[in-house]
Amino acid sequence: MTDISRRGAMAAGAGLLALPASAQPARDSTIRIGVLADFSGPYRDTSGPTSVAAVQQAVEDLGLAQRGINVEVIQGDHLNRPDAALAVARQWLDQRGVDMICEVNNSAIALAVANLVREKDRIQLASGAASSALTGAQCSSHTIQWTYDTWMFANVVGGASVRAGGDTWFMLTADYAFGHQLERDVTGFVQRAGGRVLGAARFPFPGTTDFSSFLLQAQASRAKVVGLATAAQDTVNAIKQAHEFGLTRRGQQLAGLVMFITDIHAIGLETSQGLLMSEVFYHDLNDRTRGLARRILRRTPTNMPNQEHAGTYSCAIHYLKAVAEVGVARAKQSGGAVLEVMRRMPTDDDAFGPGRVREDGRKMHPAYLFQVKSPAESRGPWDYYTLRATVGTEEAWRPLAEGGCPLVRG
Repeated sequence: MTDISRRGAMAAGAGLLALPASAQPARDSTIRIGVLADFSGPYRDTSGPTSVAAVQQAVEDLGLAQRGINVEVIQGDHLNRPDAALAVARQWLDQRGVDMICEVNNSAIALAVANLVREKDRIQLASGAASSALTGAQCSSHTIQWTYDTWMFANVVGGASVRAGGDTWFMLTADYAFGHQLERDVTGFVQRAGGRVLGAARFPFPGTTDFSSFLLQAQASRAKVVGLATAAQDTVNAIKQAHEFGLTRRGQQLAGLVMFITDIHAIGLETSQGLLMSEVFYHDLNDRTRGLARRILRRTPTNMPNQEHAGTYSCAIHYLKAVAEVGVARAKQSGGAVLEVMRRMPTDDDAFGPGRVREDGRKMHPAYLFQVKSPAESRGPWDYYTLRATVGTEEAWRPLAEGGCPLVRG
C-alpha cells in the first residue's frame, strides 16, 4: 500500500472512531457533530484536537445532557485533500447520521462540502476555511462561514500596512483556493490605497518546507512589504526562513495576513516581535475570552485556543441553541429548519460576544489588529499581543452588496 493510499484509508476510517461499524444510517435521537479538520498535517495545532475540544466544551457549557439532548462529537482527518474530505463527509451523512459538519479548515474542501451538505439538507459551519468566495459567488444556503475570511484579513492588515508607508508589495502565496483568494483580496486593497503589487511566488501546497527560492524572488523584487498568503506551519516556516535570510534587516517588512497565536508560539517572540497581524479572538482580550480559554485548556493543556478554535466553539454553541429551539427530531429531519433559526437568532458567546449571521452566510463580529510583543514586554507564556485597533462589526467585513452572493436579494 502506498503512503497516499494508507493516509486515504486513515481519513476514511477517522469518521468511524466514535461509532459502531454498522453501515446503516443513524435514526436515533442523538445529534451528531462531525469535526472535519487537519489532525496529521501542517494545520494540526491551529485546527485538529483543540477544535474537537472546543466543540466538546460548547456541549458542556450548554448543559444539554441535563436537558435530555444527547450530542456526539466525532472527528475526521481531511488530509488537506478534497477527495479524502468528501469521502469522510459523504460517509458521515449517508451512514453515520451526522447532522452538522464544522471546522473544515481548508477552503477548497469547504467549497466542495458546501455542495454536499446542500444536497443532503445538512449543515456546514466553516470555522477554519478563509476564502471569501464562501460568502461571495459560491455562497450556499447550507453553509455559514463563521470565523474569518480573506477579505477581512486583507482589509485589516493590508490596509494598515499601506497607510503606514508600505506601498509596494510582493506576495508569497500557497497554491490553492485559500491562497489565491487572499492574494486577490490583498491586491485589491493595496491598489485601492494607491500601492502596487510587484509580483507573486506561488509555492506547492501541501508539502513545501523550503521557502528559500520563493524568498529570493521576494528579495529581488525590492518590495517594501512581503505579504504571506499562507497559514499555520507554512507561515511559521516562511517567517523563520525570512529571518535567516535577513529580509527585515534589509528593509523589507513581513505582513502576516492569516496568523494565529499558535504560530507566534512556534516562531518565538525574538523572531516575530513587531509583526502586525489580525485575529478575531485573543485569549486575554476580556473576562469572557479568558474564561473560555481556561475551560478549553483543561482538555488540551499544551495548546492555547486560537481564533479558529474559538470559532469552532462559537458555531457549535449557536447551532446547539438552535437545535434546542426546533427540537431534536426536527433538527435531524431538516438542516434548513435549524439554519433558519440560526439566521434569525442573534449570536452571543464567550468567544466573540454579541453578533449575528448575515443572509450571505457571513457570521458577523468585530476584528482586531494586534502587534506582537517583544520578549521584554511579555509577562509570561502566551502573553504575546498588544491590541492596536478594534475594527467594528460592520467595518470589518465585505459589504453585503459587493460579494455577489446569489442568495442576497437585490
